[in-house]
Amino acid sequence: MSRIGFYHLTRWPLEHALPRLLEKVLAAGLRVVVLAGSTERVQVLSDRLWTYQSDSWLPHGSASDGEAALQPVWLTAEEENPNGAKVLVACDGVTPAAVGEFDRCLDLFDGTDPDAVAAARIRWKQWKEAGHVLTYYQQGESGGWVEKASTETSS
Repeated sequence: MSRIGFYHLTRWPLEHALPRLLEKVLAAGLRVVVLAGSTERVQVLSDRLWTYQSDSWLPHGSASDGEAALQPVWLTAEEENPNGAKVLVACDGVTPAAVGEFDRCLDLFDGTDPDAVAAARIRWKQWKEAGHVLTYYQQGESGGWVEKASTETSS
């Protein structure tokens, strides 16, 4: 079973929050696949990762770049894991069927969109029934993450 974190974006849009979360994943020495809702969205996110800070960028690639096995961050609109990632980031309301193949999944959703929130609740229920360990985080006033709920039981 996977550990799935639901990240309720209330202060920042995905394009602002994603690079910061990816920095943490890379700092832990892990590879990641970012699953977006379309190939157009993949390109938007790729462009953002090159420019999100004037003095920094995140190493990443997509099908248009090739060399998947060399990329620590792989952006895609397809369910795949060509870089051997242990972490999956799901965006745009995508519900990956193969979430169990990753150690960790981050499900990022727009908290200002009622439809996105309703869809996240459905995914929570489905993944809870499938036996995954779930944690719900909401952005605080400063944009940091505050844990609000978890299905993990303490021993």
